[in-house]
Amino acid sequence: MNSFRNARRTLLAGLAIGIGLAALIFTDGLMIGMSDSIVRIATDTFMGHGQVHAEGFTRTRDLARVVRELPGVLERLKSEPEVERISLRVQTPGMLASPATSGTVLLYGVDPGLERVFSRVDEAIVEGSFLERNDRRKILLGSKLAEALEIGLGDRVVVTAAEAESGELAQDMFRVGGIFHFNVRELDGGVGFAHIETVQRLLGLPGEVHEIAVHFKGFSGNEATDAGFWSRYSQSGNEARSWRELMPQLSAVLDMSGFSSLIVGVILFAVVSLGIVNTLFMSLHERMFEYGVLRAVGTRPGRMAMMILFEAGALSLFSILIGCCIGFVVTFLYSIRGIDYAGIEFAGVTLREMIYPVLRLEQFVLFPTCVFLFTLVAGIYPAVYAARLKPAHAMKTYE
Repeated sequence: MNSFRNARRTLLAGLAIGIGLAALIFTDGLMIGMSDSIVRIATDTFMGHGQVHAEGFTRTRDLARVVRELPGVLERLKSEPEVERISLRVQTPGMLASPATSGTVLLYGVDPGLERVFSRVDEAIVEGSFLERNDRRKILLGSKLAEALEIGLGDRVVVTAAEAESGELAQDMFRVGGIFHFNVRELDGGVGFAHIETVQRLLGLPGEVHEIAVHFKGFSGNEATDAGFWSRYSQSGNEARSWRELMPQLSAVLDMSGFSSLIVGVILFAVVSLGIVNTLFMSLHERMFEYGVLRAVGTRPGRMAMMILFEAGALSLFSILIGCCIGFVVTFLYSIRGIDYAGIEFAGVTLREMIYPVLRLEQFVLFPTCVFLFTLVAGIYPAVYAARLKPAHAMKTYE
């Protein structure tokens, strides 16, 4: 094969193409790992993988819209094989007054036992402790909110909210028992947690909930269940929604990230094609006299073209071997070591953990196949050029 007569040039071309393939494998693995981490942080922090509300609640935030037929819904959820755990919540916007000042708050009433194992609120406590079953007067506040209100552990605060049915203002007093820090603006600066029964009494909703948050088994960051699950719980005046519907901005950004990876891949393959064409033409011009002789002794144009395409395929396989080896080693090492993106905000989600690139079989099947096909396509132009050579011109010009 002519391309391999100049080992240095072929090695450099193979390395260039192989490094490009390795970069594509690593980038894809990094994007998968980042997407999984972002979705996991967004869902595990507090929201859950999906939620059940009364129909129209997420749109209107009407406090009178509570989950319909609650006992039956809970019984069915507990019997679902894909459901791992649930959490019951009520919520209300309100005014939080401290001895120094006041501010707005989104107050969640949560079941201490369920919420402790469902979300990461307990892990985010930086001062004080999480709610206990008998903590009827304890409230947890975000660090930024507590700072703005100039309060700390043990301070008393008054929550003012509108009753769900009558709309009349109701007040209750709490003692700050914990301060949490998620490094998420919305949570740290405007959210509080109290015992669910206390908030239910404040709103005049004994035994009712606004939200059932759901965690699924084996959640991978994609849709955890089929459409049948959501339709089963979107009946009798309720609606069930996945995290993609609850956070459409995040879903759109992740989809765009996949599209961006596709664009990077196309650009990379275009560069690979140019490298292949350049290498093949250099080899072709170096051996032009030999090709002229081959044409002179009766070698058919199709045969000449096949020779060039065969060289392109051989160079591609050589490059793929290099690229797969480099891509596997680099991605595998970082999948163990991880990449620290802590503190960086992406699509409204603040990363708080290491990002681990993901190795998948498709990366070593799809991408190399695309490189091979692009190489053959790129080799068509040099192949056609070689097939159209005039023997006399080639032998005279390049002798």
